[in-house]
Amino acid sequence: MTILPLAYMPSVEYVARLLREECVIDVGENYVKRSERNRAYILSANKVMPLTVNVVGGNRPRYPMREVEIDYSKRWQHQHWVSILSAYKSSPYFDHYAPYLEPFYRREWRYLVDYNRELLEVLLRLLGAKCELPLSEQYVEAQEGDLDLRPKHREGSTFVAEPYFQNFSERMPFQPNLSVLDLLLCEGPAAIDDVLMRCQL
Repeated sequence: MTILPLAYMPSVEYVARLLREECVIDVGENYVKRSERNRAYILSANKVMPLTVNVVGGNRPRYPMREVEIDYSKRWQHQHWVSILSAYKSSPYFDHYAPYLEPFYRREWRYLVDYNRELLEVLLRLLGAKCELPLSEQYVEAQEGDLDLRPKHREGSTFVAEPYFQNFSERMPFQPNLSVLDLLLCEGPAAIDDVLMRCQL
């Protein structure tokens, strides 16, 4: 079984595993700062850019993930949406998917788990994936043979990305394993079969 954290705009690997393997998403774990729980990576005109959701008390030790509240004092939603617009406005499928994504940068959610879950459900629906999120409210103990992708510096992943067309490909080499948002906006309906189902796990 593959054990995943509940991530913000998760990576291509995350979604490929979610669709193709027996997975559980651990909502009963403790928060890990500066990790995919509140950080995603997109491709801007010049570099890979991190987008970080600000949270309240992120430095607290043993902070249950389900209790982590989002901090709106620094206008991170505005910054994220401007960055997404700048990076993907010219991508083939931006205009088609933007109306489903923009509300996540206008409305406020109290808890990070609710925000991440609802955004992940929308991303999966836009990809055409038909699956229920396998959430566990209790902490999941990794067993022998499990692939645990919760640690920030993890070992054991053999993921190899399936290349696809990206914005700015004329000036930068392919950037693997960005947020699945990059794949969705560049490949649209082809993303799930042409890329996600062909990645090497």
